[in-house]
Amino acid sequence: MEFVPWTSFARIVQRHGGNAGVRTLSCAEQFRAMAFAQLTWRESLRDIEASLSANAGKLYAMGFRSAVKRSTLADANESRDWRIWSDLAALLIRRARKLYANDALGVDLDNTVYALDSSTIDLCLSLFEWAPFRSTKAAIKLHTLLDLRGAIPAFIHISDGKLHDVNVLDLLSFEAGAFYVMDRGYVDFARLHALHQAGAFFVTRAKSPMDARRVYSAATDRSTGVISGQRVMLNGHYSARKYPEHLRRIRFKDPATGKTLIFLTNNTALPALTIAALYKSRWQVELFFDCLSYCTPSYVIEYQGPSGPRRELTGFAQPGWRGILRDRPGEWSTAHCGMPAWPRGPSVGSAVARLCA
Repeated sequence: MEFVPWTSFARIVQRHGGNAGVRTLSCAEQFRAMAFAQLTWRESLRDIEASLSANAGKLYAMGFRSAVKRSTLADANESRDWRIWSDLAALLIRRARKLYANDALGVDLDNTVYALDSSTIDLCLSLFEWAPFRSTKAAIKLHTLLDLRGAIPAFIHISDGKLHDVNVLDLLSFEAGAFYVMDRGYVDFARLHALHQAGAFFVTRAKSPMDARRVYSAATDRSTGVISGQRVMLNGHYSARKYPEHLRRIRFKDPATGKTLIFLTNNTALPALTIAALYKSRWQVELFFDCLSYCTPSYVIEYQGPSGPRRELTGFAQPGWRGILRDRPGEWSTAHCGMPAWPRGPSVGSAVARLCA
């Protein structure tokens, strides 16, 4: 807890009125209780209450003014403004990124490098009606922009499972000079041109088939695995209008697998091998998603419905029978799933909570 900036946290709580009318269990105590639950793998509100009560003599030293009751904690998780935890997570992310700003990437590059990807998380359809995915189950997508220096998420957006990955590019504020590495699911030439116009660089793979004509070919050393390096223009009528400038196309044969990969980028200065190495580093975001499977189980998560199409799912997991759902903006309801404890798996609540833990 000594790493938490409590002065800044107090300002965030005051900004959003988190302690207004609160008699017991302040926002700071709520955070300590949920951080304790996250770090010690508590599986229900009753489990949190019992574990803290078993250490009643240590509660004051832990920062609690009184014993934590599960009903009080449930009410706090339901009623407190989710922006408190979102702002705290953003603050901690900014501080953590500074610690890793000078870490090596494995490539000779000083620019910031981000990896963008998403992971689909299955949910209980009877509890999460706002997240349609299949006829028999609900799902959400965890869209993550990972800073590869330190593997720290710089952006997290949670949508229903039907939102296509490429739409997340509309939500990003591109950083000039930074590299955005992503897979073929994000190839949309209008959006990639907007990224290019913002002064940022992208590295992705070309879809097959790709209708483009060669404008210029650079000399390559095939012994390195680089088959060709070309400047190309798009041939399609609509594609050419969406991206009217040159693209760089690199064909690379992976010596380990023998597979030929075709990369697309708007950067014309870096060596072809560096572009290939950047795309290889994208695997870190896959490892990040794998790590989430070791987080807290996905129970019932507090949902904060927004206005418009964007859906933020922020807050902490609320275990037990009562699920707090927001069916429409401004409307709360409770649901009962009548199911046994959910299996351990990737948890969005724990993903967000872990940023604050």
